[in-house]
Amino acid sequence: ITVTSVRITADMSYAKVYLSIMGNDGETVLTEVKEKSREIRNILAKQVRHQMRKIPEFQFYIDDSLDYYEKIDDLLKK
Repeated sequence: ITVTSVRITADMSYAKVYLSIMGNDGETVLTEVKEKSREIRNILAKQVRHQMRKIPEFQFYIDDSLDYYEKIDDLLKK
């Protein structure tokens, strides 16, 4: 799993986290990550507690931009 980008709201309440997942079962991995969201947030809060006033709630999404780029590249090669 690779975090490709994170977009945080201005009030730092929510963070959209885009993940690139290697393998065929991306939806399964995404579901597991969403289930562990609270645990991930707690770990992050412990590590940055003196640097950030608020830790955002995470919303995880699959980043399919690499697949899109590959598709465009294949079309251009034809």
